[in-house]
Amino acid sequence: MPELPEVETTRRGLAPLLTGRRLRGATVREPRLRYPVPAGLGEQVAGQAITALERRGKYLILRLEAGWLLLHLGMSGSLRLAGAAEPAGRHDHVDLELDGGDRLRLTDPRRFGSLLPGAGDPAEHPRLRALGPEPLGPAFDGDHLYRRARGRRLAVKAFLMDARTVVGVGNIYANEALYRAGIRPDRAAGRISRQRYRRLAAALRAVLEAAVAAGGTTLRDFTDGAGQPGYFALELAVYGGGACPSCGGALRRLRIAQRSTWLCPRCQR
Repeated sequence: MPELPEVETTRRGLAPLLTGRRLRGATVREPRLRYPVPAGLGEQVAGQAITALERRGKYLILRLEAGWLLLHLGMSGSLRLAGAAEPAGRHDHVDLELDGGDRLRLTDPRRFGSLLPGAGDPAEHPRLRALGPEPLGPAFDGDHLYRRARGRRLAVKAFLMDARTVVGVGNIYANEALYRAGIRPDRAAGRISRQRYRRLAAALRAVLEAAVAAGGTTLRDFTDGAGQPGYFALELAVYGGGACPSCGGALRRLRIAQRSTWLCPRCQR
């Protein structure tokens, strides 16, 4: 699934190409995404200028002169510019038609993504209202994690992946941050000290910043707004298994919250 670095990579690549452009309409080939694409979307956006492309967690917010569109890439989706003459593929479900003839194309093979219009403050949308702080923003630190974890028995990895704790942290980056911080992913969230949470917050920020700089992580499907893969997969320390980069010991695989999890039993405690 595209996680925060992949969505932020998409945003950074597309924002300068979209801001100030005007929409001519929309072509909806398949409205049956995770949430149905509303009928009349083309008429609703036609003539509106794009004022910004923002991100909240794993969501993109395409701001228009009147209202906005909330986009999610689902499990294997991508968003990119397509030329006017480029034919639509089997999984190219929605095109937002731009002045000049090219299109902002939503591709979603598994149809777990979404595209929903809205008005008012997007922070009040039901999908965004309960989200935690941004891990790269000023409101996130180890003290926040420590306070949220008090009395919690669930595994710290599951705690870190809960969007009410902090947004945008998926399986790959939770594994990598916990390894860098030296914390076992199956340790109870409420049994970790404030100091160790400060180390974890710093590790998470460093991992995410490095992943954004590398264009995200492509394991199977992800491509950015220009159709390019992400290269952070070359920098993964533990995700996918193998030998520990620090001690050389074999990494161990666990299942936490139904997701594959890797750790070094020597370096993480």
